[in-house]
Amino acid sequence: MSQISWFTEAHQASGSSIGFRVEKLLHAERSAYQSIEIYQTTDWGNLMVIDGCVMLTTRDNFLYHEMMSHPALFTHAHARRVVIIGGGDCGTLREVLRHPEVERAVQVEIDERVTRLAEQYFPELCEANADPRAELRFDDGIKYMADCAPESLDVVIVDSTDPVGPAEGLFNTAFYASCHRALRAGGILVQQSESPLVHLDLIRSMRAAMKKSGFRSLRTLPFPQPCYPTGWWSCTMARKGAELTQFRERGAAAKRFPTRYYNADTHRAALAQPEFLRRALGE
Repeated sequence: MSQISWFTEAHQASGSSIGFRVEKLLHAERSAYQSIEIYQTTDWGNLMVIDGCVMLTTRDNFLYHEMMSHPALFTHAHARRVVIIGGGDCGTLREVLRHPEVERAVQVEIDERVTRLAEQYFPELCEANADPRAELRFDDGIKYMADCAPESLDVVIVDSTDPVGPAEGLFNTAFYASCHRALRAGGILVQQSESPLVHLDLIRSMRAAMKKSGFRSLRTLPFPQPCYPTGWWSCTMARKGAELTQFRERGAAAKRFPTRYYNADTHRAALAQPEFLRRALGE
């Protein structure tokens, strides 16, 4: 495909698009679940595209992976057992396992090909795959959570694609109820929650479903994400029986591992809701 010069994703919901200048198509296939493409870009490293939607680039994925993991793990008092639903590129798994208190992290990704391609084209994200605390499972995350023993987990991170296709069932009350049942007291659920600028209806729907399933304390944390539509993304945390406005600030400030975006100040800032989001969510 020597004629490729740009990859562009049109985003109908926001009436906008995002594009990357590319040098070549490195890989393309149709897995059992979705189409997967890997491009080499001129400025953003490698680019993974699933079903026509940008998933990650080498250059900016740290924003998403760090915010999907560290706020929850520095909010929980002592997270020993973590489950990641989705997350096939393994970046969230890597960040979770930076925390020495984590004894076991299970990643449940339905499409093994996403992980195998990440190992080939984003090897830096897969550095923790061989960690003895890590378990890679290629299975249905909805079923996995439904089968989890009650009160056996401390943190569940739903690192999913958009709520269509294989990920559609990860955004409803039944799934959140499985997560609530599997979490111990004080446990935290984290769900990627799209762009607060254009997906407010989805965020409100997610939060209502989380509350209906038993979660009482919720917080939506916005963060920058250049490779996604609108350049702004979010995760929503829901906690079982405890608040989310406080976190281990001293621990975050003194962390003994490297990050590129997350620190105690960015965590504190993400808890400060923008006015339009506060009004939309009734906070």
